[in-house]
Amino acid sequence: MIKEQFTGFFHFVRTQGVAGFAIGFILGRAVSDLIGSFVNDIINPVIGLALTRFTDLASLSVSINGSTIGYGKFISLFINFLILAAVVYFGIKKLSEKFDQPKDAPLAPGVKK
Repeated sequence: MIKEQFTGFFHFVRTQGVAGFAIGFILGRAVSDLIGSFVNDIINPVIGLALTRFTDLASLSVSINGSTIGYGKFISLFINFLILAAVVYFGIKKLSEKFDQPKDAPLAPGVKK
């Protein structure tokens, strides 16, 4: 009974591409961390220097009646999102151009069947 469960599990992993999904998830997280660092460590300070009033975009806030609204962090995360979305869009677009060809399409030069 346990052997059947493991056999079914391994069949599921092989046929459903779970390993590829896991690798994609791990690489996606790494790209997200890389872009987050790029935005926080390079983009935000450059924007801060360009505006000369502050040194870090994420530290921008406004106080109203004792409440602090930190809009700078939102702007920073929005820039992070836009860059990440662009990387994903262009990455998927390039991969689909390369791999999503009809089966009867001619192969690229130098590619053997």
